[in-house]
Amino acid sequence: MTIVKSAFSRHSSRLSSVFAASTVARPCSTPTSNSTTAPSSSPSYSSTSLFRRFASSMAARNVYDSILTTLSKPGGGEIGKYYSLPALNDQRIDRLPYSIRILLESAIRNCDEFQVTGKDVEKILDWEKTATKQVEIPFKPARVLLQDFTGVPAVVDLACMRDAMNRLKSDPNKINPLVPVDLVIDHSVQVDVARSENAVQMNEDLEFQRNKERFGFLKWGSNAFQNMLVVPPGSGIVHQVNLEYLARVVFNNGGLLYPDSVVGTDSHTTMIDGLGVAGWGVGGIEAEAAMLGQPMSMVLPGVVGFKLSGKLPNGVTATDLVLTVTQILRKHGVVGKFVEFYGDGLQELSLADRATIANMSPEYGATMGFFPVDSATLDYLKLTGRSDDTVAMIESYLRANKMFVDYNEPQAERAYSSYLELNLDEVVPCLSGPKRPHDRVPLKEMKSDWLSCLDNKVGFKGFAVPKETQKKAADFSFQGTPAQIKHGDVVIAAITSCTNTSNPSVMLGAALVAKKACELGLEVKPWIKTSLAPGSGVAKLYLEKSGLQKYLNQLGFNIVGYGCTTCIGNSGDLDKDLTAAITENDIVAAAVLSGNRNFEGRVNPHTRANYLASPPLVVAYALAGTVNIDFEKEPIGISKDGKEVYFRDIWPSSQEVADVVKSSVLPDMFRSTYQAITKGNPRWNQLPDSSSTLYSWDPQSTYIHEPPYFKDMTMSPPGPKPVKDAYCLLNFGDSITTDHISPAGNIHKASPAARYLLERGVERNDFNSYGSRRGNDEIMARGTFANIRLVNKLLKGEVGPKTVHIPSGEELSVFDAATRYKSDGHDTVILAGAEYGSGSSRDWAAKGPMLLGVKAVIAKSFERIHRSNLAGMGIVPLCFKAGEDAETLGLTGHERFTINLPSNVSDIKPGQSVTVTTDNGKSFECTVRFDTEVELAYYNHGGILPYVIRNLINADQ
Repeated sequence: MTIVKSAFSRHSSRLSSVFAASTVARPCSTPTSNSTTAPSSSPSYSSTSLFRRFASSMAARNVYDSILTTLSKPGGGEIGKYYSLPALNDQRIDRLPYSIRILLESAIRNCDEFQVTGKDVEKILDWEKTATKQVEIPFKPARVLLQDFTGVPAVVDLACMRDAMNRLKSDPNKINPLVPVDLVIDHSVQVDVARSENAVQMNEDLEFQRNKERFGFLKWGSNAFQNMLVVPPGSGIVHQVNLEYLARVVFNNGGLLYPDSVVGTDSHTTMIDGLGVAGWGVGGIEAEAAMLGQPMSMVLPGVVGFKLSGKLPNGVTATDLVLTVTQILRKHGVVGKFVEFYGDGLQELSLADRATIANMSPEYGATMGFFPVDSATLDYLKLTGRSDDTVAMIESYLRANKMFVDYNEPQAERAYSSYLELNLDEVVPCLSGPKRPHDRVPLKEMKSDWLSCLDNKVGFKGFAVPKETQKKAADFSFQGTPAQIKHGDVVIAAITSCTNTSNPSVMLGAALVAKKACELGLEVKPWIKTSLAPGSGVAKLYLEKSGLQKYLNQLGFNIVGYGCTTCIGNSGDLDKDLTAAITENDIVAAAVLSGNRNFEGRVNPHTRANYLASPPLVVAYALAGTVNIDFEKEPIGISKDGKEVYFRDIWPSSQEVADVVKSSVLPDMFRSTYQAITKGNPRWNQLPDSSSTLYSWDPQSTYIHEPPYFKDMTMSPPGPKPVKDAYCLLNFGDSITTDHISPAGNIHKASPAARYLLERGVERNDFNSYGSRRGNDEIMARGTFANIRLVNKLLKGEVGPKTVHIPSGEELSVFDAATRYKSDGHDTVILAGAEYGSGSSRDWAAKGPMLLGVKAVIAKSFERIHRSNLAGMGIVPLCFKAGEDAETLGLTGHERFTINLPSNVSDIKPGQSVTVTTDNGKSFECTVRFDTEVELAYYNHGGILPYVIRNLINADQ
């Protein structure tokens, strides 16, 4: 026994770090085959291994245990204990933003002087001074959220890690999430069937037919991995399920109280910030490391204080507000920062309005758009079915720990890094587009802005259509009926995306527009692809209770499913005669959608103009049939009585909307919807179960494939690898997004991915989307940089997913060129401009380039998540020095690049300068964007996942 004690004492600090991660264990029992146990306010625990039981028994005492405080019930008795911020008796806390207080509490609770130290706590306490110095802190989120698209590769990677552990003669059962994982299968719904009352059933039948293998794999994962809750397909969009059901706001974990916080594998995890839960998007690889107990290393962020005052005018929607906020914050510059909203104006915003603003954080570039918990938060928790006892516990804890805002009390002045203010009275109806979410256009200026876009040179606000062809009309036949299409005509009108379908006011507002339009006899042209995809089944219930769904159906806005659709490129095919007319006549057709993304090539290959708008405006533009209209002066249509109908005739007042929301949105709707989720559904329950710990890889599968990340892995880290005489694979300008990089949408018939599938006997009708095949690295590598709107300077003006193979001068697909470079033993690099990697936080935007052989990206600036993901995949992120870029340095991309990194990782420091030389004698300095020591450790190990495996194995030695 003495020998056992001494063996464990040698590793007590490391073991205590594992225990620190386990203190946020899943509040549910060991998952069953359905694994849909509802979150509980009175948790039990999943079974633990012998290793973790020893870890807990040997855990070092937290140095802040002296401030553990008992929270009592009002009538007597104990709710639990918590680490009390007031007990620190530190006046700096009162000036801290609420979002920073959550980071502080986490650091205190997890302080083990190994992964989290007292020095880290002090850095956060001294935020006013340290936030300007780019200091590094560790953060342990309370839970991890995975969506279907990124959940599949995450489970693939966990399965591969188990295989690697098995090959390395370690215990594969150690690969289990230590932090609770919520995985929502929010399968994207291809809008194959739109205008049909049976659209949901038909689309979901198609989805299960296409994705049965993928769903079966996730069901295997729900059995194979402890501490993982899987929400079956057809339940809703991940972010809305998180808001309505999964979020705890405050955990009561075996008597220990602490704030809910979450990182998710989609950038719109930020939607939960509207509920006062600190959450943001991370890459899949980063989330996997967090699942396995690794602290997230982050730079202590600055916090922009955004004061809201006033009240939204009559007829102005939350979408109008969020597009306005997005433009303001993008202009201000908030990349890598928290935005915290405050002020009396918050009392005028519903929780759903706040969630709409928070959801758009990636579009304005912030890590979070945070709304501290107040009485409106508590009201929403009750509305969505949380128990009175749970809500009372949440309020008591947050008040006691200085994390609750009470507008009936004097507000202490908080410090912010910078300050912004918006009077809600000044917000006007608007859209954003035609190519970026922050290019806001006031509704009254829409026609003039559209006409200028036709005139302007090709760019974010231009199509360069010659004057003499701007009024051209192209004839086509739609199902035997003669029709015409002109520039600006709407061909897709979609109420989609978690941003707006979480908000009853805009959803019911859209239904009221439909009602007024139907009563006047207005119709939508039959070739316009209309669809409605709510974020959860709750929207269906309140639309039906209001009696308004029938009017949406009448205009073609039938519910097609409860997942991502048009916003992520799953609008489905348009009529073939319509697309022929668009293509042959070079028509700039339009889509209007209530989504949050409108980058080129994302929505549909045949809509070059894509506008974001509120759900009511989506209906209005569907009725008008064009974006080339002035709603103030031109009629939207002709009534059944032959009279002109104007926009004002169908637009509901704010009071009309508020009345129908009050009478139609009820707590029982949320309870019944999520009680059904816990039971699964017949299709999910019929999928076969498996008790095998190791996954049986099928080499013939085109959905699930074992990637090469751990091929030939050894116990010794490989260390930095030199980048010498590398060719430039791609040469980009500014604003290359992860939508340009990452495989998304449909698989184009002429793409390398299509060629791969055809070679394996997959019919074109069964190609499915890139999203549904994210568990197959062979598909995803071929779909990397496959966006049809990619602008690569090596092609000298040509747009598309190709590049020049420098040695031969041939134009090839990006995948084929990369494959040729790799087979010839050549490294590659990418040149880029500003904001490289903005957009969704997709792991494949980093995994794909790594699989293509890219060793470094040299850019003017990076989006936060993408830069971190590149580092996590072993790709070197480099920034040009201020005032320099590829153009000012005279780089064409035809050079060969050598990056003079030190050969020993200990000689590389975050933010240091390195010299890059070319084969034609040019030399320039770049900044190495490994921002933390932890990122350097990941790079040294060849990535996050090998780092975690080696650490887990070493923990036993």
